[in-house]
Amino acid sequence: MHPFRKAVEARDTAAIEAMLAENVVFTSPVAFKPYPGKAVTAAILRAVLRVFEDFRYVREIEGADGRDHALVFTATVDGLQINGCDFLHFDEDGLIDDFMVMVRPLSGAQALAQAMGAEFERITAEALGR
Repeated sequence: MHPFRKAVEARDTAAIEAMLAENVVFTSPVAFKPYPGKAVTAAILRAVLRVFEDFRYVREIEGADGRDHALVFTATVDGLQINGCDFLHFDEDGLIDDFMVMVRPLSGAQALAQAMGAEFERITAEALGR
């Protein structure tokens, strides 16, 4: 089991954040532009842990060089089942420098967008250290 998966499943936010590179770029399934930087990515991931219910990874796929990982998951948001995948790329130091999430179906993505929108103020405050 990948250490990132272990940290997420344990809801260990400190371990999750420790795996992020300072220059990580987070690409959300519900936002147009990516979010650059460790502080905002960590804040987003903490919000995801608050928003997702019944979250669990169901499969891991690793690239041949060990630097690319796809972690397939299921979760519930506002009563809607979501299937998704975290696509992670690790830099030469073993830290996540690219984190892209995709989800389906559209109704689930819309519920996720609404739930994360409600968290936006807190995400921003946490990212800015307030």
